[in-house]
Amino acid sequence: MVSPSDGEQSSTNDESADESNVEGDDRSRHHAAQKDGRVGRLHVITDFKLQQQRSHAELARLALRGGADTIQFRQKHGGIRNVLSQARATQAVCRDASMPMIVDDRLDLAQAVGAAGVHLGQEDFPIREARNLLGPDAIIGATANTVSQVQEALEEGATYVGLGPVFKTGSKRNPKSVVGLETLAEACDAVPIPVIAIGGITHDRVRPTLEAGAYGVAVLSAIATSKNPERAAARFRAAIDGALRTA
Repeated sequence: MVSPSDGEQSSTNDESADESNVEGDDRSRHHAAQKDGRVGRLHVITDFKLQQQRSHAELARLALRGGADTIQFRQKHGGIRNVLSQARATQAVCRDASMPMIVDDRLDLAQAVGAAGVHLGQEDFPIREARNLLGPDAIIGATANTVSQVQEALEEGATYVGLGPVFKTGSKRNPKSVVGLETLAEACDAVPIPVIAIGGITHDRVRPTLEAGAYGVAVLSAIATSKNPERAAARFRAAIDGALRTA
């Protein structure tokens, strides 16, 4: 006969096993999402507002040479013909490097140049509708500032979420409130898709950002406005690789 204490112990072991299986499943889903080769770890956002020295395509070329594995084309102003020309040139650079280009905000632009996908803000085109239009294979990134927004993005069909600003940033005129590493960690635990940290990311902040659970980082001014974007990107790449090696 099994004594009550043995039975309780057996029940406890079973519950622990079940919890372990659930946690294991969660980790497996997260691991699978992070192994999705479409989502890079170093997202470089091209820009022609903070700097006018280099075109989007030139910034992309230098960033990719330095180790970027995703380029986000962001051009919020200007005539559509010029923006389309810039996007097409940048897409050509990314295609030659076999790296994805994601277009900020504009589904029409992404479709016109054959980009890998789009990145959508809270006030942009709805993620669910974008998924219906672009199909299951498109990369769709979503901007989030809270854990609940991260969860909503997952439910609506986002491939990854860009959470921020994690640190104080000067690249936006009216940035959202800083979320910090604690909220970043909560967000990463809340969803099985990659969370990309954005906002105030410098190469020396990469390690604590990845240790908090971020899959990667998105960088704008630290690379786009650098005197040497290729070298700047290489420093970020080295910081990411170094953090991953010792994780």
